[in-house]
Amino acid sequence: MTSFRRILLLALVCAPPILAADQLTGFPFQNETLRYRVHWPGGSSLGDVTMSAHKADGGGWDFDMSATLAIPVVPISDSYKSAASGADLCSSTLQREISHGTKKVSEKTEFDQKTNQAQRRTLVPSGGGRSEFALPTCGRDALTFQYFARREMGQGRVPPAGKVFFGSGYEVKMVYTGAQDVPVAGKPVVTDHVNVSVKGPASDFTFEIFYARDAARTPLLIKIPVSIGSVSLELVR
Repeated sequence: MTSFRRILLLALVCAPPILAADQLTGFPFQNETLRYRVHWPGGSSLGDVTMSAHKADGGGWDFDMSATLAIPVVPISDSYKSAASGADLCSSTLQREISHGTKKVSEKTEFDQKTNQAQRRTLVPSGGGRSEFALPTCGRDALTFQYFARREMGQGRVPPAGKVFFGSGYEVKMVYTGAQDVPVAGKPVVTDHVNVSVKGPASDFTFEIFYARDAARTPLLIKIPVSIGSVSLELVR
């Protein structure tokens, strides 16, 4: 269950150019809130994931993600908040509030882009300690990275492979495979299909993202492999 949780929450860790006629709504053009229904293989609902992006003072962005999943024995109720500054969306903070059954963890990571260092502090449970780690140029947390990826794809570029941070550091690589139809509200929709590989201290997996061909490159569907099939996150319109 720990491995599945890590994969699911990280997942929440090239496309054609924008057409002039595209309606410029959603990130990075406006504030945005997207809601996803999470389905177990076979179709039964596990819960919901909500992701939001809000413009911040000074030209940066604030990102939020919450997940409520009714997984037997270990229900999940997590929330994540990150802030990014500058045109390159370099992370400044990441806060994680984790609730898995009776386990509660709160931690905050502060990114110092000038010195390429980050400090991670465990707030709950008390006495959890702190650690420091090195950052690449313009280090990004996993939540910020997925918005950065959307912006890059909207400009016709696949984000370069590199390290992103979600507690630990993870090597992430995105590979655009071409157009693929997915059902949306019972009708086939042409999407841009991307395979995302993630490798970390205790993780090595690949999941799929299907992006709408709108200017915002809105994720319509995410598929995460599990032993009996795929868990899917489907955008709720």
